[in-house]
Amino acid sequence: MCEQDIGERSAPAKSLKMARRGFLRMLAMVVASGGVFKYLAMPTAVPAQAMQLGLPLPDEAVDATLKRLFGNRSLQRGDDRIKVELPQIAEDGGSVAISIDSSLPVSGAVHVSHIYIISDKNRRPMLAKFSFTPDSGRAFVATSVRLATSTDVRVVAEMNDGALYAVTKPVRVTISGCDLPPQS
Repeated sequence: MCEQDIGERSAPAKSLKMARRGFLRMLAMVVASGGVFKYLAMPTAVPAQAMQLGLPLPDEAVDATLKRLFGNRSLQRGDDRIKVELPQIAEDGGSVAISIDSSLPVSGAVHVSHIYIISDKNRRPMLAKFSFTPDSGRAFVATSVRLATSTDVRVVAEMNDGALYAVTKPVRVTISGCDLPPQS
């Protein structure tokens, strides 16, 4: 009787296992077909549309990036307002530490609204954009960025009244952090 009970219990367990596998297969097919449908039914943005939306284009030049972000506004020297710490020589361009500390206010009538990090020789020059509110306390950023090659790194602080303050620091990169061939 015990052997018969065991046999009877395993048959429904097998059919339940098969039903679960069938359900998972069906779910995978629905998800995959949904991804294909997305690309067939909805056209992707073309470069002209990307430019109208303010999005970067592949292999965008740094001058085009600056024009896209800031228009024709001039960049004022910000050496006395923005302190940028960045190594002069980065052994690995894949992770270059940078810290930005600004004496510019983040609240009041005229205050910092954004800080941008821009690399002159990266394929896509704008590396990061940080936004600030009065709740931020102060305009301070510490992060790591990827650098393709030895380049100038620009830090631009954008004020809410449209004024732009920039600091540029050169960095010598010994090993590229971008477009590296796979290591064997």
